[in-house]
Amino acid sequence: MTDQAIRPPAKTDPSTLALEFRHVHRLVDPGAEGVHAWQISLLAGDETVARVRATRGQYWKSHNLGERLADEGALAAVAAQQLFDEDGQFRAAYENFVDLPGNVLVVDDLHIEAPWDDPWTVAGVISSIIDRLTDNEYAVILPRISGDTTAALLTEAGVLLAAEPFSDELLIIDTALAAPEQATHRVREHLRSRARYGGADPLSEDWDEEDEGEEILTPRTRAVLHLALQQLSDQAWQEVATLGDQPAQRTAGGLFGSLPRVTWHQNAYWRRQMARAFDDLAADCASGADVGPRCTGEEMALHLGIARAQDLTRNRPRLVRDTVAGLPEERADFDWDACSDVLFQDHDVLMLFDNSLDGIEDPEGDVHQSLGMVNLAPSDWFAPFDPEEARDPDRGFLHP
Repeated sequence: MTDQAIRPPAKTDPSTLALEFRHVHRLVDPGAEGVHAWQISLLAGDETVARVRATRGQYWKSHNLGERLADEGALAAVAAQQLFDEDGQFRAAYENFVDLPGNVLVVDDLHIEAPWDDPWTVAGVISSIIDRLTDNEYAVILPRISGDTTAALLTEAGVLLAAEPFSDELLIIDTALAAPEQATHRVREHLRSRARYGGADPLSEDWDEEDEGEEILTPRTRAVLHLALQQLSDQAWQEVATLGDQPAQRTAGGLFGSLPRVTWHQNAYWRRQMARAFDDLAADCASGADVGPRCTGEEMALHLGIARAQDLTRNRPRLVRDTVAGLPEERADFDWDACSDVLFQDHDVLMLFDNSLDGIEDPEGDVHQSLGMVNLAPSDWFAPFDPEEARDPDRGFLHP
């Protein structure tokens, strides 16, 4: 793999990129069933900076898929020869290679301009194509080429996406497996990191420390975090009324059942304080104040809030769009990993989820003392870390 795969060019901001899919399909055309081709353009603003072809073959819609792919030519024809035998059936080597032999997606014919011609950007493009044109029953086929060529970028990008060599000419990503999904997450996190710094790569020789220091809680990030904390507050107060002093149970679901089990037997007043922790942090978000936990309960509330906010940005795009309407867009928006890094002094409270560390909350315990932990016992969750920054003890509760 070339050095490009390790150090993508500096100042190529992925947040400026968009994909445009073009596919023409006749409304009434029996011959179009089973195999479809897309021309995908990568746009930087109004400028087209890359093009790539994707050919999708659906085995269940085309009894002669091998012949149909062969007719497409280029890499699709190579795939047809290697995946199908003379009778149009899958070869044993292919059936043994993938989990669910059937549908295929062939990605080839890449043309990309500098400075976008790096494997990470191409991997991001391929992962988006896979998301939109496949499900978990596809073999995604890429060329296996070495050398300093544009086509080799597809190979390097495939390796980043956990593609495995099928032959001397082909790589295959099996979407039924977990490894490609995990690899896709790594690629997207890498691209988000580059976007956060305007395209600069902290691992690159071109890295400029002046690219650091942006506000983590941008207006849009703050708004979505506020929404997440409000949702958690509503859920917490509802469960306070339902549970009362009854023990929480993980099997019953719910917010309090999802907390570390050392908290399950806390009483209703403790749960009211936990619900108020969400309210206090939400108020900080809404007022523009600094957001940071002032006690262990708020640490847990903020961790849960960030996790909920991340889930919202991934799975509720319309709700998020409505929430941030009118707020300025910034390249650091929705960097939830950075929020987890910056908004906490440590993540000790998360160790309470590890059942193998039972007793770690005991302030008299050796591990607790050796690691300098504070206030992990549930009875201490709402004691302020710093009395000078404690919240008003007379502020009351939002709900009776």
